Amino acid sequence: MKTAMTDTATVKVDRYVKNEKYKKYFVRSKKFLAHNPGNAAQVGDTVTIVATRPISKLKSFIIDAAKTVSAEKGEE
Repeated sequence: MKTAMTDTATVKVDRYVKNEKYKKYFVRSKKFLAHNPGNAAQVGDTVTIVATRPISKLKSFIIDAAKTVSAEKGEE
C-alpha cells in the first residue's frame, strides 16, 4: 500500500490464477486507488476495500476501517 496522496491510498490486489494450457499457477496484480479518510491506514497494513460511488475520476473504492490490520501490531 502507498499513501503519498492526501486521503488516498494505492492498494495492490493480488490474485492467483491458473493457465489453462500449461496448468501453471501464477500471480496477477492490479492497483486500485481507494479513499483513506484521515490517512488512517499506513504503508504495510492489510486493508479491505469496498466499492462505493465514484469519489473522483480514478477513485471508486473506500478503505474499510473496521477490517484494517496494522503491520506492527498484527491486530484488527
